[in-house]
Amino acid sequence: MRHVDVLIIGGGPAGISAAIWCKRLGIDCLLLEEQSQLGGQLFNIFNEIIDYPGMRTKNGIEMQCEMVKHFVEMDCLYEVNTKVLFIDERSKTVKVKKQAKEQEICYTYLILATGSSQRKLGVPGEQQMIDRGEVYSASADGERLKGKTVAIIGGGDRAFEGAHLLSSKAREVYLIHRSTRFKAREQYVERVISNPCIKVMTDTEVTAIHGDRHVTSIDLESKNKEYKNLLVDAILIRLGVAPNVELIKGKVATAQNGLIVTDDVHQSSNPFIYAIGDACTTPLFSSISSSAGQGTIVAKHISSLLTEA
Repeated sequence: MRHVDVLIIGGGPAGISAAIWCKRLGIDCLLLEEQSQLGGQLFNIFNEIIDYPGMRTKNGIEMQCEMVKHFVEMDCLYEVNTKVLFIDERSKTVKVKKQAKEQEICYTYLILATGSSQRKLGVPGEQQMIDRGEVYSASADGERLKGKTVAIIGGGDRAFEGAHLLSSKAREVYLIHRSTRFKAREQYVERVISNPCIKVMTDTEVTAIHGDRHVTSIDLESKNKEYKNLLVDAILIRLGVAPNVELIKGKVATAQNGLIVTDDVHQSSNPFIYAIGDACTTPLFSSISSSAGQGTIVAKHISSLLTEA
């Protein structure tokens, strides 16, 4: 059975940072990534990144290139296209699958940098829409949505910013939220509310998505139990994110919101398991820079433990 001192699951900014620091500190480390490339959610950032110290990039893909270049130049050990199937925290082993072949890896310390995923509506027709590739970015897909009727679901910054961006391209924009209270910043709300091209529908939930080859309409239900079918050409679901913690559920303590509970060095309730990035960070405080910083903290702390041993 293969053994490493530190096993990192997840190849986004948090995992990349932890691996770079492990390499610098001389720690035997392996990073596993399920996708074909490292970078995590950087591939979903289409706007300019202006707040990462010392690195200003046009978008997430450009930042991914810079981070991976650094990672590879440091000769960090990693495997992509590798899916983690199971974590056995008692034997400190992880079962993985790569190209239909399964194997087990034994670790001394495990770092979970599994990130987060977009929350779903959980209604009929949603998964079929996603499987058809009808997933849009307000900043990158303006031309694709030009002249179309678009529904944006959510009440946070991304929903309101998306509605504002698409209002100059789409024929009609509906912003649909299940409450009358919004989490978006006040300046975003004012900008959307005052825009005659955007119709805001509150106290309303989407109950179904229709369309065989592409989205054609959505079913709506108001708080007063009023039902409506709305003709739309595209839907942008902006309900926030949920941490990717399915692998570790029941094995370490998690908060009510699903985040892994960690201490100041990002150690979980299991002394051999750590969590960094969106798997343990409240969305309000999540950022590329904080994820990278957390990777640094964990690597330095584990280095001190290995030195003591």
